[in-house]
Parts: sequence; C-alpha cells; structure tokens
Amino acid sequence: MSQPPEEDWDEHDARGVGARFDDDVLRLRGDRHHDESLADHVLDPGEPEPHEYHDDHHHDHPRRRHRRNPWLVILALGLAGVVVLVAAVYSFGSVRSLVPDLAAGDDVSTADYEGEGSGEVLVEIPRGAAGADIAQILVEEDVVGSVSAFSAALQADPDSAAIQPGTYRMANQMSSEAALGRLLDPEYREFSGVTVREGLWVDETFTVLAEGTGHEVADYEAVDPADLELPAAAEGELEGFLYPSTYDFAPDSTPAEQLQAMVDQGVRVYDELGIPDEDLREVVIKASIVQGEGQFAEDLPRIARVMENRIEGNSETNGFMQMDSTVHFIYQERGRAGTTEEQRSNDSPYNTYVHPGLPPGPINSPGEDALRAALEPEPGDWVYFVTVDPSTGETKFAETYEEHLVNQEEFLQWCEDNPDQC
Repeated sequence: MSQPPEEDWDEHDARGVGARFDDDVLRLRGDRHHDESLADHVLDPGEPEPHEYHDDHHHDHPRRRHRRNPWLVILALGLAGVVVLVAAVYSFGSVRSLVPDLAAGDDVSTADYEGEGSGEVLVEIPRGAAGADIAQILVEEDVVGSVSAFSAALQADPDSAAIQPGTYRMANQMSSEAALGRLLDPEYREFSGVTVREGLWVDETFTVLAEGTGHEVADYEAVDPADLELPAAAEGELEGFLYPSTYDFAPDSTPAEQLQAMVDQGVRVYDELGIPDEDLREVVIKASIVQGEGQFAEDLPRIARVMENRIEGNSETNGFMQMDSTVHFIYQERGRAGTTEEQRSNDSPYNTYVHPGLPPGPINSPGEDALRAALEPEPGDWVYFVTVDPSTGETKFAETYEEHLVNQEEFLQWCEDNPDQC
C-alpha cells in the first residue's frame, strides 16, 4: 500500500559553544646548591680546630695542633663560591626556559596602558586558549601593554573564566581592565552564528550557510568532500553528515572549514550517543527517515518503531517502508504533503514504495532526537502512521490497516480543506 502523505517537519536544535579558559600561573623556585666535598675542608675562622692529634704511644707528650695552610682555606672558599655561582646560573637558565617571553626585550614588562584605548581592532580568541595565551594575543595586537598586566587583571576578576572563544572588537592600547571588560561583554563579540536546522538536504544546508556567512552557494558546492575528514560511514558523501546545530564561525572562516566543523560536531554527537562505527551508516539512514517523517520529538521513537516493524516484513508490508520523505528526497521538493502516484512509481533506489528495506543512503541530516529514536525505537506493534493535520503536526499511529483507514480519512479531509497544500 502507499504510505499516507506526510509533511517534512524540522525541529530547531541550537547548541552552545563554550570554552573554558584557565590561567597559567608560574612560580619560580631557586634551589640551593651545596658542594659537600669542599665544605668538609672549609673551616669557620671563629671556631676551634675540630681535629686533634693523639699519640697513643707517648702519653706524656703535650698535645699538638696542626694548623691548615691559610692559602688552602682561601682557595677552597673560592672554589666553593665558583661552584655555587655556576650552579645558580645554570639553574636560572633552566627555569627561565619554562617562562614565556612576557614582553619584547630581555626584561619582563609590567607596563599597562590607561583608559579605553582608541580605534578598533578585531582580535580572535581561539578555542582552548588559556589565560596566558589570551594575554599574549592581546599584546601582539597592541591591545594591552604587557602579559603581566593583563594576567593580573584576569586573576583579580572571578568572572574571567567566562571568556568565550570568538572574534572581538577591541581598541588599540587599552588598559588591561578595559580589555577584559570587552572580552566579557557579548556586545563586543562578533557573531557569525548560523543555525542549520534538522532534516535539511545538503543543497538546503549550503543555502543557509551562504546566507548566514556572506559566501556564495557555489563556494560550498566547490568543496570536494574528499578534502574533508568525513567518517568512514559517510562513504565520501556529505548527505546526512552535516550535523544540524548553531555554529559560531569566525568571520574569515572558509566554506571548507565550516563544513568540517559541522562534520566534526556530528562525530562528537555520535560518540556521545555511543553509536558503534560499524553501525553508524545504518543508524544515520534510519534517523534521517525518522527526521523527515516526524515533527515532534515525542513522535520520533514511535515512527522509528513503525519503520522497524515494516522492514522486518509482515503480511501487510512485505518489507516495504513506503515513506513519503524518501520520495521528497528524490525530487528535492518541499511545500506539499504527500506524494503523487507518478512520484511513487519512480524507480530510484531511494523510493521506498518501489524497493523494500532501507534506501542506499541518508535522505537528510538528522538531529540528536532522531538519532536517539533510531537507536532506541519505542516498543509497540504499530505498522502505520499518518499526520492527520500537517498544519499542527498531529500524527496518529495504527496497528491494523482498518485503524489506519480511519486515521487516513482525517488527513484526506484536511487536504480537502487545504487543497493548495496537498
């Protein structure tokens, strides 16, 4: 039978990007160095000789002291001083190599500018940058006077850990406190935020990215998927693996960098959900169909169960899923609920009315809810579902064809009332 008409619905999934910044605090310790072998031969002039000579064979002779040569004492003291000095130099050099070059020149600068500065300079704070990294970037851009001054401002402000990665509008030669104030003020952060919603095809995703970043659609089409680090499950194709989310791209990010960021975000989500690499492609294909068929998150696990029950095969479905979303993918057309008889006759391998089982690849980019539903379908014996009111997304499920016909009548009535949408 034909699956009753469905409208593709997408649910917005916005993910925050944050980063935590830790301040680097270096403490230098000087180690004292002692030369024990020389110390044994050096005497304190104010103390008596500790070594006395005793003649065990002539007890009637008076004691005699052996005084050391004063020149030997002076020489020993001099050698000990040289050893300590050399050790100190090497120790300082070793520790100094661990300390970043805090300012130009040999001396560590603690200079700081005054006031709010002047002009405007865009400064990018990369993801994962620590406090010392941020300070160094600001010094190199002549925003603050020294790493030391800005580091002191960071340590004094308990809110400094809230600095986010991104591009900021800063001024030239600001005080460290003023610079920190801008980094903590969202008004000075340049956003290239782009929200890519769930269920979009690759071409639709390119359009959203182009509109949100100022690039051309052709710039994204020109990116060779082979140049991106796609998971093996993608089999060299982007469809299904441009993860839907909200992205804060740097103003100078390239289309290739943006697409890679979306792929990387998807990989992180797959890992968090615990999807095995060997199952990833099948899960994404199933999730994309679930995403294309459902509007509300609570319906997705039941839609996933209908799909599984149909794939398993029974006297009514014979393994055919008969999902309209797969036909919509073939024609790349939106805006109407359901499909025509001619469209359902298309011999494309993606047509689940003509070919049993799963299509050869994903039909859109599914979000986390759809992925979870594909992993854990809701238990049930449903074999049919229909969105009886596409304008509200109300969907009804049925275990038998008779029940389904009743639900289908509601949909047909809606189509009568909304002829331009069916």
